[in-house]
Amino acid sequence: MTKNVVRAALAATLAVTGLLATAGSAAAAGTATAAAPASVTTASATVGQYAAVISGHGDALHPESASWDPIHRQFVVSSIHQGVVSRVGADGTARPLVTDPRLVSALGVKVDAAHGRVLVCNADPAGLSVRSTAQTPGHVAGLGSYDLTTGRPLWYVDLAAVAGDGGRHLANDVVSDADGTAYVTDSFAPIVYRVTADGHASVLLRDDRIGAGPGQFGLNGIVLRGGRLFLGNYATGAVWELPLHRPQALRLLVADPRLAGLDGLAAGPDGSLVGVTNRIGVDSSGTVVTVRPGADRGPATVTARPSADPAPTAVTRGRAVRCGCCRGGWTSCSGAGCRTRSRCGGCDDGVARRGTGPFRK
Repeated sequence: MTKNVVRAALAATLAVTGLLATAGSAAAAGTATAAAPASVTTASATVGQYAAVISGHGDALHPESASWDPIHRQFVVSSIHQGVVSRVGADGTARPLVTDPRLVSALGVKVDAAHGRVLVCNADPAGLSVRSTAQTPGHVAGLGSYDLTTGRPLWYVDLAAVAGDGGRHLANDVVSDADGTAYVTDSFAPIVYRVTADGHASVLLRDDRIGAGPGQFGLNGIVLRGGRLFLGNYATGAVWELPLHRPQALRLLVADPRLAGLDGLAAGPDGSLVGVTNRIGVDSSGTVVTVRPGADRGPATVTARPSADPAPTAVTRGRAVRCGCCRGGWTSCSGAGCRTRSRCGGCDDGVARRGTGPFRK
């Protein structure tokens, strides 16, 4: 069993999970690659207090995405290697939540606490799962809904079948709105799916402008804000804005070289988008990026800073308790260790506090 360190930020509002490329990986840029032999934690649903550092235990989970569960006060983490979804809590003990055999590689996960469920994207990017077969790479795209407490399957939908074109598909990331409708990006086709709360799926948008070239990862992270979807494209470094009620009004929000390799996205403060970039399959570099849409549909601005961790893949919001001097920060970890950032530096005192949220692998 491998071990690594997971830090729950005492003053953070954002967190990143990192997927480390193994040395000498033969995977090409824009394709998923195996993680270094490190994995993240899951925890008891009853644990409510988080110390500054959690020593996590897990058997080669190779996490790809994470989401905070405010009901059970824990993180929910997907596994690209094992196709399971685990719970991650303050005691650092790994416990499976979803073990659906239909899941090959579990990619994007989102906790929908209002409906008592977790949504899980099913895919097979490059045949790296213990459940991969000769037929699954590039031909698995599904969304499952699971009970947030028991992991019991509620429904599962085959999105590749919904696309109906017989091509390559990969369900990458998911977000849901207040009525339970989910929206899913497809990395291998220029498609955004709509899935109702009871699991009926359709194509919301199919548009070549939001796609990528053959063999490349296209659509990736997705954010819902103010009736609009924001879609990141890994290959092109573009972010698109898609009004839910007028999909034909799709517009390019920004395309910037600093956004190349854009992976996970989250809604940041002040209307911004926070994301991470990586170069998995090339090297272990990565950045944390912020996109701020311009006023009155004006130009968006992009800022980027180096990631403290190798090859980060996802960003998730948590519900944090802030100390008096801080107004938020961020935490990141990889198999090599963890780092904490906060604007005042005064919160990371090692004292367990109730309600801390963010975490990174």
